[in-house]
Amino acid sequence: MIGYIARAVGAPTPTLVLDQRQLPKDNAELRPVLTRVREWLEEHGREDILKFALVAPSEHPLYDLDYRFVQGLPTGVDRFDFNGNCGHSILASVVAADGQAWLPRLAPGGRVRVRVLNNGDQVVVEVDEARRRSGSFTVHFLQDAGARLDDLLLTGNPVDQLLTPSGVQAASLVSMGNPYVFVDARELGLDTEEKLFGAGDETFAQMLEIRVAAAELLQWPTDGVFPKIAAVGGYTPGRLAVRAISVPKWHPSIALTGTTCLAGAASIPGTVPERLAREAGLQRGVIEIDTPGGSTAAAASVAGRGDGADTLHWVSVSRKLAQLDEPHCIGSLKNYDYKEETAWQPLTV
Repeated sequence: MIGYIARAVGAPTPTLVLDQRQLPKDNAELRPVLTRVREWLEEHGREDILKFALVAPSEHPLYDLDYRFVQGLPTGVDRFDFNGNCGHSILASVVAADGQAWLPRLAPGGRVRVRVLNNGDQVVVEVDEARRRSGSFTVHFLQDAGARLDDLLLTGNPVDQLLTPSGVQAASLVSMGNPYVFVDARELGLDTEEKLFGAGDETFAQMLEIRVAAAELLQWPTDGVFPKIAAVGGYTPGRLAVRAISVPKWHPSIALTGTTCLAGAASIPGTVPERLAREAGLQRGVIEIDTPGGSTAAAASVAGRGDGADTLHWVSVSRKLAQLDEPHCIGSLKNYDYKEETAWQPLTV
């Protein structure tokens, strides 16, 4: 079977993109197949790859690609989470699909419509720059018509008080793209951007405690991937600083879905990100984000009067780069032989 390794800049690991039409759809049947893939990756020195994108041209007339994300867990080659989403892996899938001619050739202004099978997300990837085997993109996470901002709050509260071994911690539990816990970095003793970006094991452990407390409140498994967590600081006028945790370490920047969730959270009155954005002088719906790995920006399209009952149309994240490596033949999946597919062609051909 042919696999494509691609990386979105800012992602903690590359993504292995596979043709989902050649793979089982049932999780129980898919798990041993992906276990063999991870064993093959380890044999070839690529155990760093923990993200898997299962992609195919969409059968739905409104979409170009069907996409399914699987997160490999560091606790074992047979451990996976099938429930989440990853925006960086969506970008990896787009450049891989372009390399396989599943799409019209990427060009500035072009848009790729992606249907996320894990959670029903609708994502549009807009091409800003296109190069051979790479590109720069703006990613739009769309919402259903009439989606209320306050529906993003996992508990219905803009702020919850979480009981942790270190004490009570105020946090906002928000879900868009993926569920996140947002905490004020200053409440963790990180009163400068330098301290936030340089925080080590002690802060990491403290944030994991907060994440576990949030999972317990939500009655979710405490050893799972979700909710994710990020500390947010407002140190510079017009900007927010963010430090997030990935699987199983500090995220080098922030997940694309995390940026999306942060933009949504910053638009909801009373949340931790909204308060910090307001104190930083940011306009509602627009955030500039600094992370240890660089900067990004996001904009939320919101309609209403700012009372929490507003509707959210979409969140856009710009300045995202992705590139494709060479294809790899995964010998352990010889029973899933590559089948030549008809490439996309214009109607005039």
